[in-house]
Amino acid sequence: MARRKADRRIEPRFDAAHDDSDGFALNEEDRVLPARRKKAKAGPASRGTGSRAGARNRARPKRGFIGTAIRRLVYWTLVLGIWVGIAGGALVAWYGAQMPSVASWEVPDRPPNVRILSVDGQLVANRGMTGGEALGLRDMSPWIPQAVMAIEDRRFYSHFGVDPIGLARAMFTNLTSGGFSQGGSTLTQQLAKNLFLKPDRTLERKVQEVLLALWLEHRHSKDEILEMYLNRVYFGSGSYGVEAASRRYFGKSARDVTLAEAAVLAGLLKAPSRLSPARDPKAAAERADLVLNAMREQGIIDRAQLAGALDAPPARPASYWTGSEHYVADKVMDELPGLVGEIGTDLIVETTIDLHLQEFAERSIRRLIDENREKANVSQGVLVSLDNTGAVRAMVGGYDYANSQFDRATQAKRQPGSAFKPFVFMAALEQGLTPDTVRRDAPVRIGKWQPANFNDKYYGDVTLTQALAKSLNSVAVRLVDEVGYKRVIDAAYRMGIESDLQKNASIALGTSEVTPLELTAAFVPFANGGFRPFVHFIEKVSTPSGEVLWQRRSAGIPRVANANVVGMMNRMMSATLEEGTARKAAFGWPAAGKTGTTQSSRDVWFVGYTANLTTGVWFGNDDGAPTKNLTGGSLPAIAWHDFMLAAHEGVAVRGLPGATQAPLPTLRDGFPVAEDHTASIGANDAAAPPPEPRRVNSILDVLMGN
Repeated sequence: MARRKADRRIEPRFDAAHDDSDGFALNEEDRVLPARRKKAKAGPASRGTGSRAGARNRARPKRGFIGTAIRRLVYWTLVLGIWVGIAGGALVAWYGAQMPSVASWEVPDRPPNVRILSVDGQLVANRGMTGGEALGLRDMSPWIPQAVMAIEDRRFYSHFGVDPIGLARAMFTNLTSGGFSQGGSTLTQQLAKNLFLKPDRTLERKVQEVLLALWLEHRHSKDEILEMYLNRVYFGSGSYGVEAASRRYFGKSARDVTLAEAAVLAGLLKAPSRLSPARDPKAAAERADLVLNAMREQGIIDRAQLAGALDAPPARPASYWTGSEHYVADKVMDELPGLVGEIGTDLIVETTIDLHLQEFAERSIRRLIDENREKANVSQGVLVSLDNTGAVRAMVGGYDYANSQFDRATQAKRQPGSAFKPFVFMAALEQGLTPDTVRRDAPVRIGKWQPANFNDKYYGDVTLTQALAKSLNSVAVRLVDEVGYKRVIDAAYRMGIESDLQKNASIALGTSEVTPLELTAAFVPFANGGFRPFVHFIEKVSTPSGEVLWQRRSAGIPRVANANVVGMMNRMMSATLEEGTARKAAFGWPAAGKTGTTQSSRDVWFVGYTANLTTGVWFGNDDGAPTKNLTGGSLPAIAWHDFMLAAHEGVAVRGLPGATQAPLPTLRDGFPVAEDHTASIGANDAAAPPPEPRRVNSILDVLMGN
């Protein structure tokens, strides 16, 4: 029994009723507290126990105030970080939920660009919201993306759309500087903002920017993102994308940009409007120097390249697009919607403009104004030139497009003065008169109106050829009296005048206002044998892929003047250059034309032509202020001479239509036989109109004079 008791297994218990000798119950001594230990007496047992406790206490280092503070700081930092993470996640989830579904996210199309080309394929201008075509990353100068990444996002190819290192650096710099001198956005974030978001500086916009940047990095390669960015970002002065900016600031394609120029472009991204070279060349140059030094620090360029770029002359573009070709570009954009409708994609427009002729025209106008601005009180000039098919080969709408974009060639209506007289003489020839018909040049009075010749000089009996060559006002008024103003107006409208014309005798002296383009176009039938072509600037419109959206097709050109009448008019107006008011215009080719000078020399003109080109020139002032003693035979004739001489260089000489004429009618004392010329103004207004013009079927007929 005793053995069985000894062999019985005793289970451990932790309750107070259990016998301490039989188990693992804690006694009072095992629950010694530090406060009680200080009061305990030293005894054999207590000393032994205290020694062990003291050893343990000595083994533990005592924690001071600093250690405790550090432990608490770490603890609460971790706690705060957790809560910030939770709050940040909730914030991202909240703002992300406000955005459209990811499935609907799509990179918007780049605003369409219209690339306007000359007749030989050279770039005239780009038009559209961007102001330039999109270039592939490999097509543009390699310095451009390198410069942009060096100053804007040096870790572009290594981050995932958001750059934590760059963000931390920007935050530190801003905190230490007490301002916001740096931003932490990557190029991907900037692209996301430009593509999808408004420029609001809000937390919501920043969160959405990050989400969209991550999406862009997931959907597109780094090269695609960089290419989209460089083709869409704003570079100031109305230029979006590197091509537009390069054309705007350097007058060249982004394909040909140098290292120094690329640094200027990259530097603009911080503040495009403020740093634009067109606004502040000095600030743009200083910013470009920072870009170049950043490229040197990152090993992109060496010392020699840095030195060469720093020594490059700074860009000094005009404050606005300059060059007379932009008058043409504006006109093209006005006409384009009528041909292809709404512009929703990139377009290529092939025009009739010859850039060489355009350059000659601009150079002639600007030089003469520069030389005569003060002494002649002249500030504006226009030159328009068309070929025999009505294609506009050159058009200068003013002295300087950068200072005034108003196109005086197509929009400004001015009195043509004596440049309108050819339509008066043409109406007279259509009624049977000839170049050799004689009229009296003497003072004339129509009611209370008494027009006078220039300088009040009169020549007595003169032929119509002499009267037109010397621009005699009295003879022109007498002719309107004979044929009636309705026939004069009809002749002008048939030839190409489109503005309203006054129905009175003063029409003989060109008192009805017209534009330089329509007046010049109305002389084209004299140059091509009597046909009125449709004036045009555009030949073809297509997409970059080659799809033709619109192309000009000839549907025949109407004859508006009898070939014999045209021949006689050419004979008469040739005398204007040979012995009349436009002798300064003669340049060795068979040519004809007419000068015009309005009251007080407010408007001075010369419109002339060869068998190749018809060109009109006007000088004056926008406010209508008189010029100082200018006439159509002075600056306009000189500008016409300079332009036509350059335009005909190397071209085979051709005679004007009408060299072979039908026999002239029998004359008696300078008048056709059986013709009554005693009627007063208005007596013949109801006479039968000239025959209806016949139509021709091809441009060849025009050029051959058929």
